[in-house]
Amino acid sequence: MTKIYVAGHRGMVGGAILRQLEARKAKGAALELITRTHSELDLTDQSAVRDFMQAEKPDVVILAAAKVGGIHANNTYPAEFIYENLMIEANVIHQAFAAGVTKLLQLGSSCIYPKAAPQPMAEDTLLTGPLEPTNEPYAIAKIAGIKLCESYNRQHGVDYRSVMPTNLYGPGDNFHPQNSHVLPALIRRFHEATRDGLEEVTIWGTGTPRREFLHVDDMAEASLFVLDLPKAGYDANTDPMLSHINVGSGSDISILELAQMVAKVTGFEGQIATDPSKPDGTMRKLMDVSRLSKMGWQARVGLEEGIAETYRWFLDNADTVRT
Repeated sequence: MTKIYVAGHRGMVGGAILRQLEARKAKGAALELITRTHSELDLTDQSAVRDFMQAEKPDVVILAAAKVGGIHANNTYPAEFIYENLMIEANVIHQAFAAGVTKLLQLGSSCIYPKAAPQPMAEDTLLTGPLEPTNEPYAIAKIAGIKLCESYNRQHGVDYRSVMPTNLYGPGDNFHPQNSHVLPALIRRFHEATRDGLEEVTIWGTGTPRREFLHVDDMAEASLFVLDLPKAGYDANTDPMLSHINVGSGSDISILELAQMVAKVTGFEGQIATDPSKPDGTMRKLMDVSRLSKMGWQARVGLEEGIAETYRWFLDNADTVRT
């Protein structure tokens, strides 16, 4: 019996990973799945995390818990983003090690790469230039998580892996009008514009930045794929600058094109305007996913198909969705 603790199981990614693990268990896999809500376990509380790890003694830890948000949230709450994420990573990774956990997977973000990183962004561009200012505190925390895993591997011989996803979306996303990421924010705004019969929707920035998107079910599948790789087949455990693996779809789309796609899915037939007074963020963020592809994994869910599924989930969960 393998005991797996999924930290952040109520989040979009953690929830998707938990669903896939539960499906494995239903098919006969010998798994014991452990979860805790925030009210049951505050991952920023070092003593609470220590007591939990010592009591449960999991075999595997999947660290999907994080404080996340879009440009507005990162700009407004930088102290919270760096503090909470640093504390979560430090507590979970160290206390997992102290409890004898030898296998851990932590999830990061594509924002770890420099603002001017060559496109597509390969793993070895980490720490080669300045970060995007709008989310630098969050990015620094995520880089620290990578280095924590790498350092425990190097010093203690454990197997702590990191996966860096591109922009994620899907069922369970945060649709808050200010604090969400671009895709769920657009879904909500175009849904409301269609519902209210508006003739125009204005999007932040110039609409020219390009972004890559990955469905959360693809991310969950990729995470478990990387976790399951035999140590001999995972070439990034300890090498400096290569202790993490990019996860993405391998293609990108402009924000304006994305807005047009969301408008089509939600039935909005009005005009789409841009607001250049608002920040664009990084002009392009496309992941180089060649390493993961060579290992044998590729994304399956197409963007328009995934947006349509996410919109259906939004409509079906309108009473409980985070808005």
